[in-house]
This record gives sequence, C-alpha cells and structure tokens, in this order.
Amino acid sequence: MINFFDKLDSFMWGPITIALLVGAGIFISFFLKMVQFRHFTYAWRLISGKFDNPEDKGEVTHFQALSTALSATIGTGNIAGVGTAIALGGPGAIFWMWITALFGMGLKYAECLLSLHYRNIDEDGTVNAGPMYYLERGLKHKWVGVAFALFATIATFGIGNMVQANSVAEPLLDTFAIPKLVTGLVMSGLCFFVIVGGIKRIGSVSAKIVPFMAIFYIGGALIAIFANFTEIPAAFALIFQDAFTGSAATGGFIGAGVAQSIRFGVARGVFSNEAGLGSAPIAHGAAQTKEPVREGLVAMLGPFIDTLVICTMTGLVIILTGAYTFIGVDGAGLTGAVLTKTAFNMGIPFFRGEYIVTIGIIFFAFSTIVGWSYYGDRCVDYLFGRKAVMPYRIIYCLIIPIGATSKLGLVWTISDIFNALMAWPNLIGLIILSPVVLKLTKEYFSDPKRVYPENT
Repeated sequence: MINFFDKLDSFMWGPITIALLVGAGIFISFFLKMVQFRHFTYAWRLISGKFDNPEDKGEVTHFQALSTALSATIGTGNIAGVGTAIALGGPGAIFWMWITALFGMGLKYAECLLSLHYRNIDEDGTVNAGPMYYLERGLKHKWVGVAFALFATIATFGIGNMVQANSVAEPLLDTFAIPKLVTGLVMSGLCFFVIVGGIKRIGSVSAKIVPFMAIFYIGGALIAIFANFTEIPAAFALIFQDAFTGSAATGGFIGAGVAQSIRFGVARGVFSNEAGLGSAPIAHGAAQTKEPVREGLVAMLGPFIDTLVICTMTGLVIILTGAYTFIGVDGAGLTGAVLTKTAFNMGIPFFRGEYIVTIGIIFFAFSTIVGWSYYGDRCVDYLFGRKAVMPYRIIYCLIIPIGATSKLGLVWTISDIFNALMAWPNLIGLIILSPVVLKLTKEYFSDPKRVYPENT
C-alpha cells in the first residue's frame, strides 16, 4: 500500500500537475497584465483598514481574512518544507519556489476575487464562499464543486490536522521532553475553543497570532543571516546557478538534477503558499467588502509574505551555514525540520537556535490547524448542510491527538495526493473563468471613486 501511494504521489506531483500549476499561474498573470506587480503597493494600503466599510456584508476585515489565510499557509512548509526541498532538490529549489510564488500571486488574486464574487450569504450573515461556489455557479457544473469540496474535506484531516499536530509534538518531545499525547490533548482543547466561534473568532485570533509568529521567526532568521552576511551574495549566486545546472553531491547532500530542483521547489512552494490550491479563497470569501477586486489584491500578498519572505529566510539560513551538506547519525543527509534546526543552531552560535525553530513550528502548525478547520467547516456545510458542521468540528479536534502520537509517513503522502486533487478542478476553473476576473478588474480600476473612495 505504501509503495502504491508513493507511486501515485509521484504521478500526482509529476510533470502534469507542475505544468498545470505553473502554466495556469503564467497564463493568469499575463492575461491580467501582471496585476500582482502593477497594484502591489495598493494592496498593502487595503489591509490597513483605510478603505473598510462597516456597512458592507461579510464576517471579517481585510486584515483578518489575510491573517486567517496566512495562519493556514504559514506552517511546517516554511520550516520542514524548505529543508526537504533543499535536501532533495538542491539550493536551486529555492529559485523555483520563488517562481511558484510570483506567478502564484496572480493565481491567488484570481481565485480569491472569484470567491467573493460568487459567494453566498445566509440571512443570519454567515458567509459561504470558496472554489466550490465559483466552480458550481461560474462553470454551471455542480459536480465539479462537489468534487473540490470532497477532496478538500479529506485533505483537512491530513495536511491541515494530523501532519501539523505531529510537527508540533515531535520538536516539543525532542527539545522540552513534553509527551506527544499531552501536546495533542492541549492542542485539541485550544483548537476547539477557537473554531467553535466560527470565522469571526478564528479571524480575531489569527490577526493576533500571525504578526507575532512571523516577526518572531523572521527576527531569529535575520540574526543567523547577518551573522554570515559576507556570504549572502554567494548564497544567491548558488541558488540561481543550481536552479539551471543542478547540484553535485557533497558531504551528506545527495545531489540533485534540474528536474528534481524544479519538482521539489514547485511542490514545496505550493505546499507552503497554497496558491492555486483553492484553500485560501474560502477564508478570503468571508471578507467584509462588496469589492471582489480588493479582496483579490489583499489575498495576493499571501504568497509574497509566505514564500518570498519567510521561506527565503529559512533557505538562506540553511545555505549560508552549509547545513544541507551535513551527514546525520544514520549516514544520510539531513532533511526537513532537522536540517532547519541544525542550520539555526549553526547560524546562532551564542544561543540554541533550535528553540526559535521549535517555537516557530508550534505557532505555525497550530495556526494552520485552526485555519484549515474553517476550510473543512465550509466544505462540509456545502456538501451536507449546516447540521454537519459541529460534528465535523468535534471529529477534527479529536483527530489532533492521534496525529500528534502517530508516525505519519503515509499520511504525508496521502495529503500530497489530495492537495493535487484539490488543485486540478480549481486551476481548470480559474483558466475558464479568467475572462470574468479580467472584466471585474477592468471595471474596478476604471472607476476612481471605487479605487480611492476617501477622495470622494
């Protein structure tokens, strides 16, 4: 069974999915005339709350929607994922993560714009949004929306739950000797306390946690980077060179060809920022605004913060310290979170850098668990109705201790597979609905009163 799923995973994240992801990102970006670059500074103005209108329908502010989406994307991918990408794909994998993020910003803009445009708001103000709604209403095929919601619901238990819980339990046991079951039970209780309050409580908590955890981790990474600042130009040169030539094996590093560099860079990049996956539109669709374009612009900042900033920081620490060439006690090269922790220990010699990684993982992973619970929440509501939401929340929280105490090699693989299954209908839908995105974008920016309401 393990061999079967490994082969299926390799196929799912093979040339077809990578070509669809990157191709859709390139197509959308050029079709929208690189909206992610032209309106980048304007997007930052939107999250300040300056243009928020309390009378608009929705459940969370622009900033809370972005924080909720970031809480789900900033997770183990930023720590363990980057370590895995470099270990298996070489330093050049970082370049392909950048490419995925740059074009992913265009994808994130399109999918979150469509999510708000096609959303449904109940009489009590509850927002129902996400790919399942724009796939059903935009494509006029309900089965496509159902397929996405089903794949996403299954994925929440893996990538959003068990994998994250295990990623917290492992370092806490290793660094602070806290039993995995204790970690799982505490997280389960905290998670239920947050998610039982719905998107409003999730958004409120995320708006407080995300800025703190990002600043904390980036601060630690900057210490390690500036401790080796003279090597920064060489590190960037290595990233660009290896992206197109591949890496030779040195020390514990297995060496990687260009194909491996692209595969792991793109796969880990998508795992990290989730652009094109269809998850973030569920959170952004709940934003309190009547302007889909605004929420699309806010959403496109996600891949920038997640991958171009935080993942790059992790990658630079690993490359600058040379930790990716080290050999572990088993005679193999270091990978995942172990590689990242080793790099931080080397980069911050006067302090156990692994504490920064461990604490970072705790916040990153827990916030991901909370964020993904909302994604599953909305998908279950779409599939089975509101009566199924509370049972889903309870089951979701009960699975956390199981994930914390189990070996999850197979769960990781299955999670990867369902991530790809989520992406396929979403990406195809984005390509087909791209004229709608272009039309709404042109209409918005052609009206100065909508773009800058404070001037009216």
